[in-house]
Amino acid sequence: MPPGSSDEAPRESSRAHLTSRAAILAVVMCAIALSLAYPVREYIAQRREISSLRQQERANQRLVEEFSLREKRLGDEAYIKREARRRLGYCMPGEKCYVVLDGTGSGGAALAQGGTRLTAPWYVTLWQSVGAAGK
Repeated sequence: MPPGSSDEAPRESSRAHLTSRAAILAVVMCAIALSLAYPVREYIAQRREISSLRQQERANQRLVEEFSLREKRLGDEAYIKREARRRLGYCMPGEKCYVVLDGTGSGGAALAQGGTRLTAPWYVTLWQSVGAAGK
């Protein structure tokens, strides 16, 4: 058979038809992929946000537990007295409180020879900080 015979013409038209089908299929697949890209991206972003919020919720739950424990401690009168002694240097009525000086200048409120304080009491320091904040 010569090269330009009738058997080759139908093959070329079927290849052209197959190529146009493939092009249409490729266009449809691209359209589907593009239409799904945004929702998938949003889904992934929402899952990431949900994970972040769950982690934040766990941290907040730990804070709530810590604060409820602290609230329970603050309701205990013995704890309040202990903290007042430790932090503020309070003495209960009828007690004799002493400040031991070791000569290094550290610890408690040091007293000078006449019994006057070398360091200011806590409330003076507090008032000075309030005045400094106002400036």
